[in-house]
Amino acid sequence: MRLAIVGASGAVGHELLSVLEKSNLRYDELRLYASPRSAGTTLECRGKKILVEVMPEGKIDADVILASAGGSISKSQAPIWVEGGAIVIDNSSAFRYDENIPLIVPEINGDVLEQHNWSKGGIVANPNCTTAVAVMALYPIHQKYGIKRAIISTYQATSGAGAKGMSELLEQTKNALENKPVTNEVFAHSIVFNVIPHIDSFQDNGYTKEEMKVAWETRKIMRAPNIKVSCTAVRIPTLRTHSEAITLELEKPAQPNDVRTLLETAPGVEVRDNPAEKLYPMPLTASGKNNVEVGRIRSSQVFDGGIDLFVAGDQLLKGAALNAVQIAEYMQQKGLIK
Repeated sequence: MRLAIVGASGAVGHELLSVLEKSNLRYDELRLYASPRSAGTTLECRGKKILVEVMPEGKIDADVILASAGGSISKSQAPIWVEGGAIVIDNSSAFRYDENIPLIVPEINGDVLEQHNWSKGGIVANPNCTTAVAVMALYPIHQKYGIKRAIISTYQATSGAGAKGMSELLEQTKNALENKPVTNEVFAHSIVFNVIPHIDSFQDNGYTKEEMKVAWETRKIMRAPNIKVSCTAVRIPTLRTHSEAITLELEKPAQPNDVRTLLETAPGVEVRDNPAEKLYPMPLTASGKNNVEVGRIRSSQVFDGGIDLFVAGDQLLKGAALNAVQIAEYMQQKGLIK
């Protein structure tokens, strides 16, 4: 099986290589593509040094392509790669809302992949990082209790804006501590010692596109078109891992202990919930971790029988690279790819 990564030199690209080191995905050849600026460098995976090549304009000679080079490149190039017979697992937002393209979190709706014919290639969409973290906790709850409404407030790390976002936080912090001028390019305002309730572009309804992505994608992944979702997305001055405070109104009343027990057996979830011992989800503990941490599970003070909880998940992993590789693993296990 010939595997390729497009956008190999970016933040998610590096995480893809790290995930592949430990994954069960079988491949015979791995090729790495990036912009001309990164071409000629080498990256390592599974003990081999691999030359980074310039992304070709036409078809890519690969069976599976993990794409993480941005929406505009995916939009223009992924159909061409599919014409060459490749299966493209795309990390951008380019195809997430196309009803003919599966939007996949394998633990939740991997079976959707089995409803498609992949013999001539095709596109699989990787969800928004914030959505991927949230649904890991929401889906088991929805299966048992039925979610009517979800109110979500996010606390999103600078790595959500890529390597440039992390660099801006570090540079601004250094300059602020040294009493030097602080300038911003990646974010709408200075992020150091600040939080910014603005991620992506504002829509006509007053929400940002990031906030609407969470609503649209949650419904699509969980195959629950009637769930009402309201989200406020906030950028915070951390390097990685997105956190989310979630309030749920449920069809059937739930007790915190029952929800805690339910989530303890959910795949990809780690319950971290003992306030007496100061044990709860945090970026500090969730960073670098495959599982999504869930805690602060308690009865809602707003919705009778509802639940409040807090989640933290490394958005470069479950929110991006890990989920993409897990999609490929799932397809290989089911015989959908070589």
